[in-house]
Amino acid sequence: MNALKNRIRSFGLATIVAGMTASSAAWAEDTIKVGILHSLSGTMAISETTLKDVMLMLIEEQNKKGGLLGKQLEAVVVDPASDWPLFAEKARELLEVHEVSAVFGNWTSVSRKSVLPVFDELNGILFYPVQYEGEESQRNVFYTGAAPNQQAIPAVDYLLENEEVERWVLAGTDYVYPRTTNKILEAYLKAKGVSDEDIMINYTPFGHSDWQTIVADIKAFGSEGKKTAVVSTINGDANVPFYKELGNQGISATDIPVVAFSVGEEELAGLDTEPLVGHLAAWNYFQSVDTPENEEFIETWKAFIGDENRVTNDPMEAHYIGFNMWVKAVEKAGTTDVDTVIDEIIGVSVPNLSGGYSAMMPNHHITKPVLIGEIQEDGQFDIVDQTDGLVAGDAWSDFLPDSAKLISDWRKPLDCGNFNTETQTCGGKGS
Repeated sequence: MNALKNRIRSFGLATIVAGMTASSAAWAEDTIKVGILHSLSGTMAISETTLKDVMLMLIEEQNKKGGLLGKQLEAVVVDPASDWPLFAEKARELLEVHEVSAVFGNWTSVSRKSVLPVFDELNGILFYPVQYEGEESQRNVFYTGAAPNQQAIPAVDYLLENEEVERWVLAGTDYVYPRTTNKILEAYLKAKGVSDEDIMINYTPFGHSDWQTIVADIKAFGSEGKKTAVVSTINGDANVPFYKELGNQGISATDIPVVAFSVGEEELAGLDTEPLVGHLAAWNYFQSVDTPENEEFIETWKAFIGDENRVTNDPMEAHYIGFNMWVKAVEKAGTTDVDTVIDEIIGVSVPNLSGGYSAMMPNHHITKPVLIGEIQEDGQFDIVDQTDGLVAGDAWSDFLPDSAKLISDWRKPLDCGNFNTETQTCGGKGS
């Protein structure tokens, strides 16, 4: 009798477990999982946490519209903790364990470089929302942030034409994005007739905090009778002491203007902006853009986050564009199948927040306007210049000899990220 009872209990438990497993499987089948790969701790959390938040908002808003392909979207959030090797591990977890249909994430180029082999091996999709150095076009990556010709080059042109700058400080964090961007800018400046002695290049580690000597060197470099500017690719929380030291040493925007590529509204929210008024940033979006689309976006964001003081910024808009492009491509394809979506997304066009539409190009970069903004006391930007229309992102720089002969086109029959127009050969996977 006891044996029979035990068998009945075992059968009942197995049935319950099987039912729970089936229920979990049914839930998984009823949702489309979306991976969010942003640092929520460490030196880059100052910039990346907001991108996690905006992705949660975009997913929630899409679910209010009925989801995608008749299913609700399910966010899967991981924290790579500003640790570049950990980005690769977390990317693998999202693709292998959670089986997400697409991933939205990364900030620094070193973190992006660390995950590229994972997305290639496991055939995942990554939407990368931050300005970067170019010199790359991967089949599994869609670059919704600015390439150098959509940010760095227009910023230098603005300083040349409007500030008549003659001496240049290229200051950056010591990793791939600043080094490659500055390599492009150095070549561009020399092509414009700037001499070696009028270019100063400096790199500092992530999280660098002691800026006294470096800022003193910048001040001395700018005191030789030629108009001087700083082009900043300083990333993360090192910006806080850098700008503070500029103020401490009395460097104003009228003396030595700084144009930044990694400082937006979110970073300024943690700074005393009074000594920074007049300094510049180059982006493809500012919160101060006056369009109905942006007004609606800001209203939705503040309601979602529950804080009237939270700001918007350029990488948030890049996620807005990339997410809507992915949704449109999935709807067009009728499936989340990676290979099909990769093919279908080329040519997809969606509204941006600056007014107009951004399109996905065959090189997996998008079209964007370029805006120059001047820092105001309230932490917002007064837009002082912008391109007449949209600029298509270049995967390969025209100002580096080895890159100038490369093109990227992921459509068949070319299907190549680095096609050499001289040798008529494909160099491989795209970077």
